[in-house]
Amino acid sequence: MTKHKSILGQISADRFLAEYWQKKPLLIRNAIEEFSPPVDGDDLAGLALEPEVESRLIVGDEWSLEHGPFDEARFTNLPERNWTLLVQAVNLWVPEVADLLTYFDFLPPWRIDDIMVSYAEDGGNVGPHFDYYDVFLLQGSGQRRWQIGQACTEKDLRGDLNSLKLLNNFDISDEWVLNPGDMLYLPPQIAHHGVAVGQCTTFSIGFRAPSATEMLDDLATELLSRDIAPIHLTDPPLTKAMASQPISTAYVSRVKKLLQEILDDEQMLGEWFAQFMSEPKYPPLVYMTEEVRTASLLNNTPPGTEPTLSHYVNGQKNN
Repeated sequence: MTKHKSILGQISADRFLAEYWQKKPLLIRNAIEEFSPPVDGDDLAGLALEPEVESRLIVGDEWSLEHGPFDEARFTNLPERNWTLLVQAVNLWVPEVADLLTYFDFLPPWRIDDIMVSYAEDGGNVGPHFDYYDVFLLQGSGQRRWQIGQACTEKDLRGDLNSLKLLNNFDISDEWVLNPGDMLYLPPQIAHHGVAVGQCTTFSIGFRAPSATEMLDDLATELLSRDIAPIHLTDPPLTKAMASQPISTAYVSRVKKLLQEILDDEQMLGEWFAQFMSEPKYPPLVYMTEEVRTASLLNNTPPGTEPTLSHYVNGQKNN
């Protein structure tokens, strides 16, 4: 494999991870020199016709949202400007897009989610918003004006269009126009807004950031599948008066302790986490995408014994 120049420019990977990753934005001019985008708007429109491909259209100043798959007639009836087509996981369908992931070998491969690619006509945008995950925004063809702002939470969202995570207020702190090959890194929960300057494509390299509830849901399924001796809830010291009182903090403490006992198994948690993070993005479509996600786990071994590794592929232990 040909060794390419670092996509981080003059900043070393270690410095980036220490000073910027999940801390603050970073603009990198000419991150990929003479970048020739591997897909264009026509390619994305073709993908968006397919039922297996996740795609969206966002149209106009009110950010009207439509979900694919689309038919060809939809693309002939779009306005001349101010619309955006977004196609998820293009790396799974186009090998040349997947090749871009080799630039990000300074991060664990199981952290990567996908490469979403967008095509926009002049003025096209998805509104001022924020994401809960890290993202590298690599400019493909054309130009896009990016503005960034404050750190956000759910409280900052508009009451409508929550699926787009649009903001009530956007306090602009920085602004740049990105050219082909330029890249903007954004940590989670930073407000941002990108507007196409003429026709353009943008490659969004996003990273997995599962919520605690998502992980607990999956972990519960894993625990139920294992032959684990049950641990049952017992009462705290009781009094007759407690029979007619609300649930006490003592009971809640018992529940918390019981659950912590279940979770106090680092080997089990590590095995589950390796499975969880190596799950394919679209498990039912692996036969089509041929996606391969991997993770390795350093096992807990008794003191004085040789450390061992377990390897996971697509959510399954491989050794």
